[in-house]
Amino acid sequence: MMILGTEETAADVAGAVEQVTDTYSSQLERFIGSLPSNAAVFGIKVLTALILFFIGRKIIKVVVKLASRSMERAGTEITVRKFVKYLLQALGYILLAILILGVAGVQPTAFATVASSVTVALGLALQGSLANFAGGLLILVMKPFKVGDYIIEDTHKNEGTVRSIGLVYTELVTMDNRVITVPNGSLANSSMTNVTAQEKRQLDLKVGVSYESDLKKAKEILLRLMEEDPYILKEEDHFAYVSELADSAVLVGFRCWVKTEHYWKCKWNMTEAIKEAYDAAGIQIPYGQLDVHIKEK
Repeated sequence: MMILGTEETAADVAGAVEQVTDTYSSQLERFIGSLPSNAAVFGIKVLTALILFFIGRKIIKVVVKLASRSMERAGTEITVRKFVKYLLQALGYILLAILILGVAGVQPTAFATVASSVTVALGLALQGSLANFAGGLLILVMKPFKVGDYIIEDTHKNEGTVRSIGLVYTELVTMDNRVITVPNGSLANSSMTNVTAQEKRQLDLKVGVSYESDLKKAKEILLRLMEEDPYILKEEDHFAYVSELADSAVLVGFRCWVKTEHYWKCKWNMTEAIKEAYDAAGIQIPYGQLDVHIKEK
């Protein structure tokens, strides 16, 4: 009985092995038989993807060139032109990649899932840079200053002439030719003074004279100096005045208008001219004094 059972088991195993072998043989035959058709389909997809890539790249170049020429004719700043150029290129190649992957058989949902995961990871890793990038976009759109303006950052007191406006940082050149790199997030989220935004500036200069001096004569000298200075705009309102009766001097001053680029030259010239004119006229410019009285018991 046991010998008979062993023979039946061996027969069953042999039959099962033969069945599996036949199954794999038939699958291998079907795979080999489908190779030509699969290769043809794959070749068509690759050829189509290549054609789409070359056509899409040419279309992107044409669109970017047309946009650049339009912005150049409109007088758009070079920083904005570069940003729009890179943005159009990035969007164009992203759309082209999605189209090619769709032709290759990749599902758009799978691509969107991967893209969203990468976007979240980059957003968490580059929070500070993204804030500066957003600040750069605000500066380029709102235009609180432009290249060539002299600005003062009120938060950290950085100041200088704007050399370049990037998407992340803005470069300032100081009066002594140092370069300061300021994050755009700081400029966009804090107060900032644009010194050269207007064509003209008001110059308000004060000087102290002694209480014994002739105030009328002191004011006449200021008026004469304003008429003689070549930088002061004579067609604009300008006058001299008594500002304050201070502790050790009477403050007299003048107010006038100058072109923005002449502001500091005019201020320095007038400061020197006032000192020389008051000395010549015998008008004393006092310095701080302290009188000490000692009482004897």
